[in-house]
Amino acid sequence: MQFENITYEKQSKKPCDSTCTQVKINVPIAENSPITEDSINNAVFNTVREIVYFGEQPYTASNYPELMENFVKSYTDLIAQFPNDKMPAWEATVEGEVVYHSENIINITLKHYTFTGGAHGYAGVRSIILQPKTGKVIPTEGFIKDKKGFQAYAEKKFREKFNIPAGKPINENGLMFENEVFQLPETYIFSEKGLVLYYNTYEIAPYVDGPRELLLPYDSIKPYLILK
Repeated sequence: MQFENITYEKQSKKPCDSTCTQVKINVPIAENSPITEDSINNAVFNTVREIVYFGEQPYTASNYPELMENFVKSYTDLIAQFPNDKMPAWEATVEGEVVYHSENIINITLKHYTFTGGAHGYAGVRSIILQPKTGKVIPTEGFIKDKKGFQAYAEKKFREKFNIPAGKPINENGLMFENEVFQLPETYIFSEKGLVLYYNTYEIAPYVDGPRELLLPYDSIKPYLILK
């Protein structure tokens, strides 16, 4: 499986203030694999489409140039609708990378940032875990077994890293786990050293605290891991 990173860029024309609304998307594109190329590339594009948009629903764009055009148009349409309001330029950036590639797994991460007004933008990480032979997305249950046991082990290690004694409330240090119950993250990242449990901003902590992550070495989670 071969990958080449391709960059797509777009910015608004006038009206602009000191800067114009701009979009920059840099993503790995699968090459030289007609069986799986479309599935992998579509999985990446569909995830980017869930990131770069304004409004209640993602755009229906079918390619990156169209997606960027829609984002810029949302800005210019809003400017036209409220010509007397001074609106700051918007920004959307996505930086994709193949972070792990084995016989059983291709893991692509998308680091992203969007700003569409307000006090601050939002930065985060998406992780796409794929089966190399089929190009299909692998759900969490496809690489973790005994979720209950894994969650208990992860909580133990989480408490150790963030100095939360056993028996104390999990939100003891300002965390925001729902109902005071430890939960596994939405984002998992395979690395050479182990599986990273990545909690994006707002997922379990206030914005000012940023993201949290926990690295679990493969040897320590061997009983719970189906493949790597």
